[in-house]
Amino acid sequence: MQGFLWQPEPRFPGSAVRGRQLMAGNFRLGGTLVEAEGLSPWDITPPNDDFEAALHGFAWLDDLAALPNGEGRATAQLWLAQWVARYGKGMGPGWSADLTGRRQIRWITHALFLINGQRPPETRLFHHALSRQTNFLVKRWRRATPGLPRFEALTGLIYATCALIGMEARLDPALKGLAQECATQIDAQGGIVTRNPEELLEVFVLLTWIAQIMAETGKQADPAVDTAILRIAPTLRALRHADGSLVRAHGGGRSAPGRLIGALVQSGVRPSRIKGLAMGYARMASGRVTVITDAAPPMIGPGSTNAHAGTLSFEMASANHPLIVNAGSGAAFGPAWRRAGRATVSHSTVSLEGYSSSRFAQKGADVPPERQGFDEGPSDVSVQVSEITGGEGLILSHDGWRRTHGLVHLRSLTLEDNGNLLRGEDGLAALDGNDRDRFTRVNRNLPSDVGLRFAARFHLHPDVVVEVDMGGAAISLTLPTEEVWVFRHGGEATLEVMPSVYFDATRLKPRATKQIVLTSRVRGYGAAVSWSIARPSALLPAPDLSL
Repeated sequence: MQGFLWQPEPRFPGSAVRGRQLMAGNFRLGGTLVEAEGLSPWDITPPNDDFEAALHGFAWLDDLAALPNGEGRATAQLWLAQWVARYGKGMGPGWSADLTGRRQIRWITHALFLINGQRPPETRLFHHALSRQTNFLVKRWRRATPGLPRFEALTGLIYATCALIGMEARLDPALKGLAQECATQIDAQGGIVTRNPEELLEVFVLLTWIAQIMAETGKQADPAVDTAILRIAPTLRALRHADGSLVRAHGGGRSAPGRLIGALVQSGVRPSRIKGLAMGYARMASGRVTVITDAAPPMIGPGSTNAHAGTLSFEMASANHPLIVNAGSGAAFGPAWRRAGRATVSHSTVSLEGYSSSRFAQKGADVPPERQGFDEGPSDVSVQVSEITGGEGLILSHDGWRRTHGLVHLRSLTLEDNGNLLRGEDGLAALDGNDRDRFTRVNRNLPSDVGLRFAARFHLHPDVVVEVDMGGAAISLTLPTEEVWVFRHGGEATLEVMPSVYFDATRLKPRATKQIVLTSRVRGYGAAVSWSIARPSALLPAPDLSL
């Protein structure tokens, strides 16, 4: 017997604009645009792995379903039938556990849209394909990579066992598997090992959907699922900027507009504030300004293929507009951009000439350079909350260059005057005798008056208008609301405005933007640069902080 026990509501807000583009043959998937008017999507040669994954994941069904008056139904039914005919027996691309889970969720939530007007033989083929995918997930979900891919596989399986007649007996084992993943992959602070904020949000969204499915079908999940939701919600709130977006770090983006707040509301978890770090990030907030700093080591070793060398980088937002950003993940724009986005110079932190704070593993025969993990990086990242009058402060350090150069990066940040002033100081120092010996050996060929070059970088959002003021001593930063901030420094470095890029996965190309760069040199066994970012009413003399 075939059919549905339960039909969930579609949970994906599609775009009618994207739906019309698809019907016109413009396939914008995985950050790449392929123009294939008159072709079936399954006749397209995928330009990259991300495009192929997006195609076989069927997320584009949301956009066809968003077209008014069912305009996209016939196209969706045709492309689905073609996929079933070509790949439905379990052969070919798209049959990884995570992609199958993703596809299963889409097919089940859009089942009425897909079945309406179909003849019985076509409907039977659709049900057969759903059953085959369910059986595949029963056998293969454990082979998915731990983390988000495995949660996707399990969510697809749970959707199927709740929705499809004849699959009910598969539910309890799937729920037990989910409980185990919640217990092992979500730590006590509500974080995940990759430290990717957007990935954490996607796991959270899946768990809230499962909780809702259990409620709607009168079933009950293991308490580990509710525990995971309770732990993740405050962590996500701590990783949220004043504009509602997530901090962009370790391969994660801002998240789709409204997705974060929608998931938090859906969870029903009441707001609470985390004391200390949230998944390794330190958050300062005052007025309508937020500063979020990457204050923990990146993932090192196997599984670190999306980790970024951005230790101690920060992002800053004022009300609804980002000001200081990281370049973000370049994965959607090809291998070269993917690798560039992971480097320290692509983050708002200090970079040492020629060296990122985390280094790529040696090239492997079967691993392309852009997908290499890190085999070396900071092992000691310290964070202290500093008490200041009328504000918040952080004193941070990391040892990512200690083994290579004998240097530790020291950073001090204070958010003052109701969020109107951010002061900072960045230094590099050889702290003990061993560090100084190593620093001397590394730099023995440099003249003592030249020193090792380093730079403090502040990448700006593309919507920020940049003007150099006061003969080059200050830089005005104007937000789209005409709100003005001024960047100043203490005179220890050379100030420049240089080109930069901003990676936005919703765009076809990286966006051009600017970065403020303070360049100096380590002479002796240490050097420091000081700076401030302030609204004009809060302008003060350049900071002279002691590290």
